[in-house]
Amino acid sequence: MSAREYGRAGFFGVLTPQGNPVAEAELRILLPPGAVLLAARLVSASAALAQRLTDYAQRLDASLDQFGKLAFDAVGFACTGSSYSRDVESDRRRVGEIGARRGYPLITAAAATEAAIGALGIGSIALVSPYPAWLTEACRAHWEQRGLEVTATLQLPAGSAEDHGIYGLTSARVLEGLADFETRGAAGILLAGTGMASLRVILQLEQARSLPVLSSNLCLAWALARVSGAATLGPESRLYGGWAARLAVA
Repeated sequence: MSAREYGRAGFFGVLTPQGNPVAEAELRILLPPGAVLLAARLVSASAALAQRLTDYAQRLDASLDQFGKLAFDAVGFACTGSSYSRDVESDRRRVGEIGARRGYPLITAAAATEAAIGALGIGSIALVSPYPAWLTEACRAHWEQRGLEVTATLQLPAGSAEDHGIYGLTSARVLEGLADFETRGAAGILLAGTGMASLRVILQLEQARSLPVLSSNLCLAWALARVSGAATLGPESRLYGGWAARLAVA
């Protein structure tokens, strides 16, 4: 690998849905000092959410063309919703083949989340969903098919099936919705979706519930940082820490 002026703690790319204002912001907070993150957008002209999610997955290789021939350490696909309705094993083979051609690992948020769940030995989750109901059901089914017990599901207010409100869910609104959520019997809490603000929720909820709390963005940042050997433990999260000071000034 050639010498770099910047990115000694990692040189990463991320693909995020076109209207997502959260994933890139949280990944920049989560990745360690000295890491570089370059972002490109997943784009679809469809007005239907289900079709947009399909387009994002099917056009993954073309979306990476926006980065030209940049030699990344790894690139993250920051859209868990695109993975729920796809066959996991065939999707992983395709993603692996694309990454092999490009010369860097390509890590989906769903695969990163599954790896984090495995690393923590979590067998059951309480699921917090910011999605419309049909996508919440697809999310729940996805994790059950991956061998997890979903002990409870919290459906946050998400608007209509197409004009869903994930991007407007602040940490305060999420914590308010979680106030009476029953998590007994779960070995962890999963905050679904890269478009929902999650970091302040993780900080408060891990202490309050004495359970590991994972989000799509936390898991994706952890998976990226592992590639460059920069993933660290810390008080913020049982999975991946060292980011509270950066969150405090965000």
